[in-house]
Amino acid sequence: MINNKFNKKFVRLNNQPLILILLSSLAFLLILFRLIYLQVLNHQKYQNMSDQNRIRLIATEPIRGRIIDKNGEVLANSKLNYSLVVKPQIINQKIWDSYKYKLAKLLNLDVDKLDSKYNNFNTGNQRFSIKLSDSLSIEQLIRFKENERDFKGIEIAEKVIRNYPYKTLAAHALGYTSPVTELEFKILSKKGYRLNDLIGRTGVEHAYEDYLRGQWGGEMIEVDAAGNYQKSLGVKPSKKGRDVKLTIDLKLQQVAEEVLLDKKGGALIAMDPRDGAIRAIASKPTFDLNFFSREFKPEKEYNELFFSEKKPLFNRALNAYDPGSVWKIVTALAGLESGKFPADILLETKPCITYGSQCFREHNDLGFGFIGYEDALRVSSNTFFYQVGYGVGVDEIYKISKKLGFSQLSGIELSEQENRGLIANSEWAKSGRGWGDPGTTPWIPEDIASMSIGQFVVQVTPIQLAKAYAAIANGGYLVKPHLSKLHVSGDDIKRKKIEINPKNIITIQNGLKKVVQSGTGVAINYGTINLPPVSGKTGTAEDGTGGADHAWFVCYSPSENSELVVVAFAENTPGGGSVHALPMARKILEAWHGNN
Repeated sequence: MINNKFNKKFVRLNNQPLILILLSSLAFLLILFRLIYLQVLNHQKYQNMSDQNRIRLIATEPIRGRIIDKNGEVLANSKLNYSLVVKPQIINQKIWDSYKYKLAKLLNLDVDKLDSKYNNFNTGNQRFSIKLSDSLSIEQLIRFKENERDFKGIEIAEKVIRNYPYKTLAAHALGYTSPVTELEFKILSKKGYRLNDLIGRTGVEHAYEDYLRGQWGGEMIEVDAAGNYQKSLGVKPSKKGRDVKLTIDLKLQQVAEEVLLDKKGGALIAMDPRDGAIRAIASKPTFDLNFFSREFKPEKEYNELFFSEKKPLFNRALNAYDPGSVWKIVTALAGLESGKFPADILLETKPCITYGSQCFREHNDLGFGFIGYEDALRVSSNTFFYQVGYGVGVDEIYKISKKLGFSQLSGIELSEQENRGLIANSEWAKSGRGWGDPGTTPWIPEDIASMSIGQFVVQVTPIQLAKAYAAIANGGYLVKPHLSKLHVSGDDIKRKKIEINPKNIITIQNGLKKVVQSGTGVAINYGTINLPPVSGKTGTAEDGTGGADHAWFVCYSPSENSELVVVAFAENTPGGGSVHALPMARKILEAWHGNN
């Protein structure tokens, strides 16, 4: 009995080495499989994770390209902005109380504002950096650097910001930048953008974003487990954005801004009728482009910019308005091209002519007797053009307007700001005029009278008028308005011949000459500088929205071989185009011909 127990115990003892070997082998196999999993199957994954822990990338922000005028004057560039920041994890309230008075005195800052920023943003010490003052001057920067050792925990932060030396000049044309948002980053990151990277929002900044933005660079460094620098693994310099040269002339642009100063609102465009190059484009009210470069934007300024009834962000040069009598060249061409009213026709002008239930008056309440096209333009007769418009019909006027570029985008780079306008036609009326049910808003006789002189059922933009009058000035070619030659290449440079009889264009040219020689635009010659011959048209338009009258004057100079078309528009400025808009254009012509 005793032997049996001993034998069983002996057998169990003899099996222990085998069990130990099996367990060891199993453990080894598990380790082997784990190593294969880590080193072979998932080598790249863990290699990347290791590199991320070992390698750091220090990104280098690119410098955005400059925007310059046609003579190389800088209109937009980039500069370093210096801010004063405090590290709340280093400076407690007691230390801050000893710093704030010294800091305020050293940098000539308001101590109460400094204290307010520190305390308002330091609740619970949840922030790692509090901005005390933005945009330090060079003098303040030097003063702080000389005394930096006395303010442990207070630093200077540098940031590249967009800068506009002339602030409000050509604001709507230049446009502004702002940081990429988190929502946008999900898409733009694929194009190389980073969170809070600057991107053009409007104007040239937006249109030429790919030219201006540049490319990020950086340095790869190796660090140890504690995060200490070991060595540099390579440097890729950031690539500066390309400069964009505009067709704008800075001096002429400054004059364009000046002529709008005493106006409630309005726009001015100066364009080369030979190729569409914009020499000046201004809109009022305007705004300071540097507002968008600030990190802190006061609520009052923000509200005035985005919610003001004056709408300073609204580009009047590309918005649609009732054109009034400057539209009469379209009605005239419709009469000529249709053949119903040839160039030598004479029509009797009267105190008023009845269409539908309304008598449409002549602006002098008398009429001008029997006159032809040239004199009708010279004196801006309403009743002459009522008869022509009614005789040819709405669709003939619409057809000519399309040939001249109305009711469509002009082609300028600022398409995000541009309004197509409205040119009425019978199909538009039949379909409901944009607000009614089809068949309930038919064309009526009163419509054609209004349309003939550019009222109510006609809405055009200053840039469209510049394009149309350029076609008259250059003898019948549509050009593409542009702010940079980068926007026009190949076929775009070629002028497009309009399908209008050149003889009919000459009739319009002769009439526009007479306007300035002895008609409603004769005051253009009352200046201190003797101008080359000017051709143009005045216009006074009732505001279809119920506001005060608009004032217009469109002209080109010299009358032969023209080199500048000017569109002057004074919004809700009653008194007539010859009184308010014409002097604006005269100052532009004086500046242009005086400098050239």
